[in-house]
Amino acid sequence: MTETRWLNGPVGLDAHSRVLRQGCRTVLVVVPYVVAGTRLVDVLALLEADHRVTVVFTVAPMPNETLCHGAEQFVRAQGGFVLPWHQAVQCEFDLILAASETSVAQLHGKVLLLPHGAGAMGSRLHARSAGPQACTFHGLDRGALIWRGRLVPAALPLTHDAELAVLRTSCPEALPVSTVAGDICFDRLVASLPWRESYRAALGLGEGQKLVTVTSTWQPESALGRHPDLLDRLAGELPTRKYRLAAILHPNIWAVHGAWQVRAWLANCLRAGLLLLPPEEGWRAALIASDVVIGDYGSVTSYAAAIGAPVLRASSLPEDNMRDDSLAAAVARLTPQLRLDWSLTGQLRAVIESHSTGLQAAVSDLITSRPGQAGTILRRMMYGLLELPEPARQVVVHPVPLPGPVPESSNLCPRDEL
Repeated sequence: MTETRWLNGPVGLDAHSRVLRQGCRTVLVVVPYVVAGTRLVDVLALLEADHRVTVVFTVAPMPNETLCHGAEQFVRAQGGFVLPWHQAVQCEFDLILAASETSVAQLHGKVLLLPHGAGAMGSRLHARSAGPQACTFHGLDRGALIWRGRLVPAALPLTHDAELAVLRTSCPEALPVSTVAGDICFDRLVASLPWRESYRAALGLGEGQKLVTVTSTWQPESALGRHPDLLDRLAGELPTRKYRLAAILHPNIWAVHGAWQVRAWLANCLRAGLLLLPPEEGWRAALIASDVVIGDYGSVTSYAAAIGAPVLRASSLPEDNMRDDSLAAAVARLTPQLRLDWSLTGQLRAVIESHSTGLQAAVSDLITSRPGQAGTILRRMMYGLLELPEPARQVVVHPVPLPGPVPESSNLCPRDEL
């Protein structure tokens, strides 16, 4: 049965009779899946301590009306007021914050549409779910920005000047609402670099220990999709006195398979001391704490390279489905390929010793054209849509929080204890 109950929140009919303050601007945060929610949390910090604004959340359905596992749990963990989707589409908001175009066209209000990864273009030429005959597609296509002839975003922050050039061809109707704002996630990573030793201490690293972090995006071409035993190999080969092992898995892996399954697949590694970072937060602190990152074509690998971490590449997209000017292509050109038929310890030692600043400069230049400015530009855009003067206080880029790895589940017992 379809849920039809309405909640008495700070929006909708008669809201003026139940709110703490009348006349507040209303902001709706749209979370179709966790990875979009994590990006929006960074942006929401720009609205903190403003008593003229009230914020509510909603979990948007996918185009086939399904819901992504974990999205509502993520929102509730933030303490957000969760407006049911059927209610959200019947209300009007002063500002709608989204990091995905998913279902946003059904809502009423001025939309600020952000990318949920490193840039809006993506690395694939073709969406994998669209099939082998699909046309090329990216996040700045008309199909992503226009619905039934209507431009959906009222404000379109871009990360890079190159995206502005693409937009002139792909969807010129969006040029008047677009602004190159930079990448707020990257800015927070850079602001966190001075706290590296604090993050390492929080992860329990001993003096002189090297942190090896494996990051995998989702789908079969990813690092762990192609090499499901990679973490087991590393856990078995790396001397524990010299190395600690961490894992960052894309939130969609957790959403599709569930936390129990993820822990079950990694049970032996967890017992051996693997630091498994939760999908919501902790991955950025782990990147900063890392001495080397083993990754793939996902955004996390690009962010690692952009802040100066040595990178080994466990997998890449096929060349016929990878944008030549994408971050994934740059990482594939500039990083060595991990060889599972060679000594893993030797490869890690070699990439650490041979690391130079060239990779960092090349990738960071592709991630943002406005380093350190994203918070200031995004706040200006939001308050422009809200038709409010900006707060007088200066925008501060806060370091990311201390990491808290996922604890080993007591339900996953060694075989000899069953």
